[in-house]
Amino acid sequence: MHALLMTLLVIVSLALIVVVLLQSGKSAGLSGAISGGAEQLFGKQKARGLDLVLQRVTIILSILFFILALAIVKF
Repeated sequence: MHALLMTLLVIVSLALIVVVLLQSGKSAGLSGAISGGAEQLFGKQKARGLDLVLQRVTIILSILFFILALAIVKF
């Protein structure tokens, strides 16, 4: 059981890394770090197409990662 959970955790971890690296940056530089966060926080820019799919896959994989990590600690 432990080996199966570890294998799943490694697969989910690698998939999460790939999906995060595939996402495009919202803004670059120091000015983007200051003003870009506020725009994203208040929803002025909506994700569309591939960005939306990657965002949802990232959320799902991150939830799976935490569930598997907690399951490994428990068993």
